[in-house]
Amino acid sequence: MSQETSRETILVERDGRVATITLNRPKALNALNGQVMTEVTMAAAELDADPGIGAIIITGSERAFAAGADIKEMAEASYATMAAHSRRLQAAFTAIAKIPKPVVAAITGYALGGGLELALCADFRVVGEGAKVGQPEILLGVIPGAGGTQRLPRLIGPARAKDIVYTGRFVAAPEALAIGLADRVVPDQGVYETAAELAGRFASGPALALRAAKQAIDEGLEVGLDAGLEIERLHFAGLFATDDQRTGMRSFVENGPGKATFSGR
Repeated sequence: MSQETSRETILVERDGRVATITLNRPKALNALNGQVMTEVTMAAAELDADPGIGAIIITGSERAFAAGADIKEMAEASYATMAAHSRRLQAAFTAIAKIPKPVVAAITGYALGGGLELALCADFRVVGEGAKVGQPEILLGVIPGAGGTQRLPRLIGPARAKDIVYTGRFVAAPEALAIGLADRVVPDQGVYETAAELAGRFASGPALALRAAKQAIDEGLEVGLDAGLEIERLHFAGLFATDDQRTGMRSFVENGPGKATFSGR
């Protein structure tokens, strides 16, 4: 049974251990204004703190996951205004990226500018065959300001990221899959179902081990190999204080792999 909470610009639905955040500004192609980001950040914090939620999906509408920032909101903004706004925007995206649970972006239509930057905060991106993604900020005389110059090259490499950022071109789904920007490409009508299957697989897993795995990988990417190996070692050893470790290993010994039922403790 699902439960839905409606805010002004997003919907939050809980279905078992999977929660879905749906951007809900269809007339504006889900443009990311300040209110959207405030509400997404609040929802992310609530779902992070909810022990009944094991994985999160972020999605939009059929026409647009999110077509970018709300340009009308910032067209006449001053340097001082945007210096403060960009700090809040980056903080909002970072809060989403640091949710210590698996996050899947389900993308149909356009994911451009801030929309792609939001999708880059997810662990996985399921993309519809008709989707277009990109960082077109350069065509407006600016650059990505919510992680596009940082998360994108970490994901697909600096040369490919520079091509996308320098040209502002739209990337179709097949190319996105080929360069690692998409993890799965499926027919548009199957995007959410595929994302839900992926999220559901993680939602029933050992929550503390998944948290540790996500933190070890993400934090390890920001440091040298020796420091990264130490991060991994500490997380690995720490999991031997959990019920799930004992459950998982006892189940393996008694029943073979993949049979354990985890409690999240």
